[in-house]
Order: sequence, then C-alpha cells, then structure tokens
Amino acid sequence: MHSYSRRLLAAVSLSTVVAVAGTACSGSTDTKGTDSGTYTIWDPYPQFDKTSAWAKLLDGCGTQAGVKIKRTAFDTSDLANKALLAAQQDNSADVLIVDNPVVSTLAEAGVLTTTDDNKLDTSKVDPNLLAAGQSGGQTYGTPIGANTLALYYNKKVLKAAGVDIASVKDWKSLTAALAKVKKAGRKGITFSAIGTEEGSFQFLPWFWGSGAKLTELDSPEGSSALKLWTDWLKQGYAPNSVLNNTQTTSWQEFASGDYAFAENGTWQLAGARKAGFDYGVLPIPGASGGNAAAPTGGEFVTVPVQGDTGRYATTHKLVSCLTSAEHLYDTDTTLSYVAPTSEVQDKQVAADAELKPWVDAVKAAEGRTSGDLGTKYPKISEQMWKAVQSALSGSKSPKDALTAAQDAVK
Repeated sequence: MHSYSRRLLAAVSLSTVVAVAGTACSGSTDTKGTDSGTYTIWDPYPQFDKTSAWAKLLDGCGTQAGVKIKRTAFDTSDLANKALLAAQQDNSADVLIVDNPVVSTLAEAGVLTTTDDNKLDTSKVDPNLLAAGQSGGQTYGTPIGANTLALYYNKKVLKAAGVDIASVKDWKSLTAALAKVKKAGRKGITFSAIGTEEGSFQFLPWFWGSGAKLTELDSPEGSSALKLWTDWLKQGYAPNSVLNNTQTTSWQEFASGDYAFAENGTWQLAGARKAGFDYGVLPIPGASGGNAAAPTGGEFVTVPVQGDTGRYATTHKLVSCLTSAEHLYDTDTTLSYVAPTSEVQDKQVAADAELKPWVDAVKAAEGRTSGDLGTKYPKISEQMWKAVQSALSGSKSPKDALTAAQDAVK
C-alpha cells in the first residue's frame, strides 16, 4: 500500500485551488464518453491499472447498471484542481472519489451534490467517519474506507528492555517504557514531524489526545502535547531525524529493527509483515488513558453536480454498488483500508485478527475538517506544523510556538 503522503492533499486553500483551476481554463478535459451509455469515474489510485481488482470492480458495477465505465486516475494533489476546472466547464465526472479533506473544499465551491439531493444511503456509516464529508449541516458523499495512525511496536526490543506492552496505557507509562528502552541501549520511538501536512497528521493524535481543539492551538492541553514530543527529543527517546522524516522514512527507521515504537498507518501493514521481526500494534493512548482520536485518512465517493440531471439515476446505481456491504469488503481489502461500517469491519477482523487494533483506532478517529472546520483546516494545519518544527528544533518553547501559531491563524 502506498503511504499516506502519496495521497496527501497539499494543504491548499479554496482560493488557491480555484485560482489554479482558473488559470487552467484554456485546456478542456472531456470527462463524458461519446455517448450517454458511458459514465466517468475519477479516482486517486494511479497505482491500480486496468487489470487490477479495483478497475474490475468499477467495470462490474457499470455492467450491473447497464453502462460502460470510463475511468481516469489522478495523483491526489491534482484531483481537486481537475475537479474544479471540470465543474467550471460543466464537464464534471459522474463519480468523483477524493481524499476526505478535499470534500469540504469542493462542496464550498458548489461542485458536489448533497446526499439529500443524490439519495445516497449513509445510515450504516460510522458517524465519526461520515463527519469528514460534512459541511454546513449537509453531507457530501460517503466514505469508501478509512485508514489512520497507531503505534507499531517491536516485541523483541521491548522484551530486552523489560517492558510489558500491557503497561502502556497513557503518556506517562509510554514515556516510562521509552526510558527503559533507552537504558537498555536501544532506540525509543520514531515518527514524522516534517514541516508539511504529514507532520500535522502525525501530531494530531497527541494534540487531540491531550483534549485540545484545533480552534485553540495555544491551549494548555495543546502545549502539553507539544511538550511531550519536545521532551522525548531532549531525553533522546526520539531521534532528531523526526524533524525531516516523512512517514515513509520514519517507517524505514522502524523497519531496521532498532526502534521500540513507530507511529505510522494502516498502509504499512504489508511492510510490517515483511520486516522480519515480531511486531504488534497499539492504538495511540490519550494523555490520561483511553484511545486518542487519530486523524482519518481515506477517500469519499461523491456525486458532482451535472448539467444533465438525467444522469443522476444511473450514477446512484454505480455509487450504491461501489459502497454496498457486498463490495466494501473487497474494496477495502484491495486498498488496505478499514471499512466505514461496523458490519464490514467485523467481517474484516474475522478474516484477519491483526486488523482489530486498527478497527479500534478508526472507531476513535476524527476527520481533520470535522466540526465544520472545512476549508479553515489547511491554514490551521500549516501553523500547527510550523509550531511543531519551532519547538522540536529548540527555537521556541512549546507554549510560545503554539501562541504564535494561534495568532497567525487569527
């Protein structure tokens, strides 16, 4: 599975996206087929070619609906701009599958229909996952699946340090475990604190796990989360490389077998199985216990506005087919995702018990644009990753770094 970074929305504001789309108007993207019997689907999965299980599922849903499918795959960062440009030209795809933070951007630009309009049934979807596609009291699509973050741990390293993983329940016990690991001459924890959306994505479970809110970056709770990370670096429990680590390079550090813990995502499961050592997975603990909310990754299936409203009935059939309980299991297995419904999650865990901690993590997860943050999120996130960089590099205290971040957001 490709890492989250390959599908990351480059934190881009609505105005930037529209501006980019506006400058590209000279070129037209013909999304419709040559006849009304062809329906277009755009997705962010260029790694899957026409022989893949994913492409065959799309074709199968088309056959079931009595139409041909014309599929185009884009890199995630291109997809929002292409969708906005196509909407300006009344040439939108019939079905658009986009990274969940993009949904509110497209919704606010008037590109997407609501579930009230398109009659998609979202009643079985976990509410915390559905929230990532909600804006202004409306829902714009349905999640195809979710991934999130948790802690991978190396059983051999922990055993050598005399750490019982069952003792790790909150920040205090996790830090105590890291101290034991260091004392035993091994390495503690690795993560990504890079100055991009990836850094914010990885900091969020600790920020939310402190009880902090994105609308108040400089709260005492938020400062305590950044102090946790800063103290880990000062104590030598985490390496200075986290400042430049992407989630991929952070994973490579853990895969070397030297580290006790790594914060990473569902998409690394295949890599973990190949790493050659015994590992486990633990949901990220909250400050005083319980599972912290980690951010949800994953895409939404959406229905763009069409000039020809007669197309919606068939589009509804296509989306219902893609997101049915029958097909979600296959789809989410292909994409290394946790399903968005309890029914299919139970089926996944029955088939692979290793998915249990990931299902628990997804159930506690939160959308980055939830709570009607929508297009405000990218600006908040940019200041968050800048604050993390300032504090970890030692140029500002955690409190001062987050105060500056909150002032900049205002």
